[in-house]
Amino acid sequence: MNTSDKRGPLPETRRARLLQALQRDGVLRISDLTETLGAAAVTIRRDIAQLAAEGLVRRVHGGVTLPGAAPLDDEPEITSLGMLVPSLDYYYPAVARGAEETARELEMRIVLRGSSYETEDDRPQLVRLVDQGVDALIVAPRMDVPTAGRTIDWLAGTGLPVVLLERTAATGPFHVALESVVTDHALGAAMAVRHLVELGHRRVGVVLATPSPTRPHVHRGWLEAVTELGLDVRATVDEQVPDAKSPDCVAALDAVLDRCRDTGTTALLVHADAEAIALVQRCEERRIAVPGQLSVVAYDDEVAGLFSPALTAVRPPRRSIGRAAVRLVADRLADPERPAHRMVISPSLRLRASTAAPAPQ
Repeated sequence: MNTSDKRGPLPETRRARLLQALQRDGVLRISDLTETLGAAAVTIRRDIAQLAAEGLVRRVHGGVTLPGAAPLDDEPEITSLGMLVPSLDYYYPAVARGAEETARELEMRIVLRGSSYETEDDRPQLVRLVDQGVDALIVAPRMDVPTAGRTIDWLAGTGLPVVLLERTAATGPFHVALESVVTDHALGAAMAVRHLVELGHRRVGVVLATPSPTRPHVHRGWLEAVTELGLDVRATVDEQVPDAKSPDCVAALDAVLDRCRDTGTTALLVHADAEAIALVQRCEERRIAVPGQLSVVAYDDEVAGLFSPALTAVRPPRRSIGRAAVRLVADRLADPERPAHRMVISPSLRLRASTAAPAPQ
C-alpha cells in the first residue's frame, strides 16, 4: 500500500493545489478547502499560515485570498475567538465575562467551551473549535497531564493566534514562548503574608488545596515572603489538604489546627475559598476564635466576602485576564509578525473581618 496516499497529499503538493485553486477562484473558505484538498481544517490553516508568511496569500475571516484581491461580498465581518476553559462554575466565568466585554467592544465574538480539570486531553474540544472556523484560540489547557506537551505543540501548529490563560508554555526545539496572560499569584501570596506580618503575626502558615494549578505559585510567594521577612518557615504550618468536598478534608483540617496549636501559628493563608471557609467553620466547631486566636486570609475571593465572618482575601484579576487575552489576540491578528507578548497582571488584597492583630500572650 502506498502510505502517502493513505495520509493524503504531501504538504508541498497540497499547498501548490491550494494556490492553483486560489488563482482560479480568487477567494476560498476553509470549509471549501477541506473538501477540495482532503485535509483537516487545522492542516489547511497551517498551510495558509505558511503561505501567508511567504507573502503568497492573504488570510481573511474564515478563509484565504491572494494578496491584493478583494474579499467576497458576503465574507463575515465578525471575528470568532474560540475560548476553552477548565471550569464554567468557578474562577473562569469572570474571565469569560471580561473576554466577552472586550470582544463586543472590538466587534468580535467569543465561542466559549468548557473542559474539565479531570480531562486528560483538551485536543478533542480544541479540534472542534478549529473545525467550526474560529479565527483564534484562547485556552487554559491542562498542564499536569502526559498529553500537555503534545497539546501545546498542536496549538502552536494550528496556524491560528493562540493565547494561554493562567498558563505559560513554550514549544519547539528553541522553546519559543506562546502568548499568555497570567495572574502574579506569587505576588498575591506575598501581599497576604505582608499584611499579616504588619498586624504583628510572626508565625504565618500556608494551607493549599491539593488539586490546583495555582498551588505552586501561591506556595512560592508565601515561601519567598516569609523568608525575606525573617520568619522561620520550619516553625509554622506548611500543609496541603484535600478538596473541601472530600470526606478526608475534615481530618486534614483538624491536623492543620493541631499543628497551629503546637507551633504557635496565629495566621494562615489558605487556597482556595472553599478550603478557607471549611477551615473557619472547623475553628468554630473547636471554639477557636477567628480572628481572635487565628487570622485567616483566603486566596481566590470567589465567595470569601459572603461568608460570616467575611474573609480577608487575595483577589486575582479575573475579568482583566479575559480582557487582556482578547486584546492580545486582536493585536496578533492586526500584526502577525510582532514578537510574542506575555502579560502578568497583579492581584489585589481585600481586607475584611477575618484578620486582626494576634491576641496578647
